[in-house]
Amino acid sequence: MEPRLSDFIGTWQLSRRIVEADGRCATFTGTACFTPDAEGLSYREEGLLSLPGAPAPIRAERSYLWREDGDEIVVLFGDGRPFHRFAPARPEAAHWCDPDDYRVHYDFSRWPVWRAEWRVKGPRKDYRMSGEYGRAPGAALAKPVLL
Repeated sequence: MEPRLSDFIGTWQLSRRIVEADGRCATFTGTACFTPDAEGLSYREEGLLSLPGAPAPIRAERSYLWREDGDEIVVLFGDGRPFHRFAPARPEAAHWCDPDDYRVHYDFSRWPVWRAEWRVKGPRKDYRMSGEYGRAPGAALAKPVLL
């Protein structure tokens, strides 16, 4: 499956695992919502982040903007700065945030379940992050048309 931008519209259950090079592991569980906006989709995730050694999970959230550019999907930070871009037929991308290197591989082979696998390395960062997305129960299957 090679999804188009409009295929992401709706609410997804998100489960993420973050494994540090030293083996410590954090988890995130929550939802990711793709909502149409004037230029594409707004992405917002929110949920609970469990950190190693923390007494209780903490609320976590983040936002991105997803846009379509020809056969590519462009992902921007919530403030509009470039993050990365990928073609669903070649679902890999990189982002250099000096001095850290972010690389992602998306896997759409089990659509509508899909994964984002991140590898992050830098002087103070060294981790792998795997997120799995699946349609949230009760999520509408009909998708609004993007204008």
